[in-house]
Amino acid sequence: MARRIQVLPDAVANQIAAGEVVERPASVVKELVENALDAGAKRIEVVMERGGKRRMRVSDDGCGMGREDALLCLDRHATSKIAAAADLEGVRTFGFRGEALPSIAAVSHVTLETREGDVAGGGEPGTRVVVEGGRIVSVDDIARQRGTTVEVRNLFYNAPARAKFSKAVAAETRAVSEAVTALALANPRVGFELVSDERTLLDLPAVGDAGARIAQVWGGEQVSTLVEAGGSVSGFDLGGLVQRPDAAKPGVRRAYLFVNGRPFRAAGLLRAADRGYRTTIPHAARPWVFLYLRVPGGEVDVNVHPTKAEVRFRDQALVEQLVEDVVRGALEGADSSATLDREVGMPRLVVRDRPLPASSQWPTAPPSPAAASPGRSTSSAASAAAAAASSVAPAAPSSSTPSAAARHQRASPDSQMALFVSGAAEPSGAAEVAADGAPALPAGRPRLWQVLDTYVLAETRDGILIIDQHSAHERILFQRLMDAFAAGGQHGQRLLFPLTLRLTAPEVALLGDLEGLFRRVGFEVEPFGGDTVIVQAVPNPHPWFDAERALREMVHELTHGSELVRSAKNQHERIAMTFACKSAIKAGQRLSDAEMQRLFDQLFATELPHHDVHGRPTIVRLSARELSRKFGRT
Repeated sequence: MARRIQVLPDAVANQIAAGEVVERPASVVKELVENALDAGAKRIEVVMERGGKRRMRVSDDGCGMGREDALLCLDRHATSKIAAAADLEGVRTFGFRGEALPSIAAVSHVTLETREGDVAGGGEPGTRVVVEGGRIVSVDDIARQRGTTVEVRNLFYNAPARAKFSKAVAAETRAVSEAVTALALANPRVGFELVSDERTLLDLPAVGDAGARIAQVWGGEQVSTLVEAGGSVSGFDLGGLVQRPDAAKPGVRRAYLFVNGRPFRAAGLLRAADRGYRTTIPHAARPWVFLYLRVPGGEVDVNVHPTKAEVRFRDQALVEQLVEDVVRGALEGADSSATLDREVGMPRLVVRDRPLPASSQWPTAPPSPAAASPGRSTSSAASAAAAAASSVAPAAPSSSTPSAAARHQRASPDSQMALFVSGAAEPSGAAEVAADGAPALPAGRPRLWQVLDTYVLAETRDGILIIDQHSAHERILFQRLMDAFAAGGQHGQRLLFPLTLRLTAPEVALLGDLEGLFRRVGFEVEPFGGDTVIVQAVPNPHPWFDAERALREMVHELTHGSELVRSAKNQHERIAMTFACKSAIKAGQRLSDAEMQRLFDQLFATELPHHDVHGRPTIVRLSARELSRKFGRT
């Protein structure tokens, strides 16, 4: 019987491999730029014509190659990155398979120019290798500086079926720009330039941190909406920049993930980041996130995708929880609140070019004395109030992510006010000295004013906080009810004269289905026949509470739906959100000094004091520096 199985020629095998590695021009640019980064380049230039379909050229100033290596790199599975299978576990380079360059050369015309040695030009000459369809046609000596230039022409010239799937020039150009941008964000200390059809799309000089690189790409105004985030658990370190909730809008979203300096895609981690934003943004908002993860080599497998665009973590659940907690922790600080300042300091996030050992911590500025206090979670009321009152350098990311229990700890009202301006005169004499040698701050109450019977102004060391009394009370009631749910519910107040309400049939049905949850809120509701219910007990969140109106509005919203209830993750959260919205004190309600103070204290005792449950700000900051600028004093 004739043999039916045969070994494919190398040319055919390389074209098949190219089908996995080389999807489009952006894939070529990505592989070549990654090789340049692995070579230690400090500046990389990418030039393309017609979206890369006609020509692509990637030049770098890295270590370069000698003639022997220049020829060997065109063979499949020839690599300098690994030598044994065990090396895959801790691989620290972008490339390691030895497939990219031969796969690219199999479906295009490639010219490789390279030279190793010192920058001055002494030593061995450079090498030029010309390849057509995977076949080397010439090898020559050339004079050039150290580094490597790879030019790719006529991509898929010998694979017309693949060429037919190429997209329009504009779409291919965007894909190349996106690939270069991701690698530039991962390597801010490397300069990048992208030129398309003699038009410069990106010109990014080397900078010291990720915030400055983001500003180069999208502008300082966008960077000013980002806040620092950071934490670690079990050897996994996460640092990042996430968008303030008030700046998050529907539409285009910039979301970038990096692990050990490598860009990757992971829808699960982005969903975890969105869970961190829960109850702080509107349902349709899409906040920007830039997350840099460092993990021990054995905890991540980067060899699970043909183009290394995806990775697999040994403990995916742990990483997702870390992302959620770190994002949540960033939104607990004062930097995440809305501001009226036109000039906001840019956040800084130092990015390592290569991962450090697992024992190292994410590089940060030295923590402030308040942040370094033992036994304090990032969500404590004291740290929130302290951050709101001070304009010192951004706090360092926490060295460990707060547990669920730690995030629900509440500090005393006195400790909340530690960094607010005292309402009374400071005693004469030397300031008290804290245990760590730093001068202790006067422990007084901030001065509060109500404006337009709607807003409460609080004086801080660095300016003014403007608090929306309705939004603030929403956050307070939401937190109080969620805590009560965890403890079994809250008791209602029995009515001397029960309320009788007529509702629609769907609303009566909903009350019947959720009778137990409403009882835990404090509403005791019983059917009274037909479309009528009787209310025996109601909660009493404040003296102006209108129980009948609140219950009617809650039942209507829960029955017919709204953006608010659709953003909740479960029924408990849905009930707590709508109760907080319908029960909070309203704009126009005049408050006494004591009531304002209670509102202020209770707000800063919540987990997320700067954001209400609709995704609107509860607090808007106005710094003394901005006031001075407005009045021409600076």
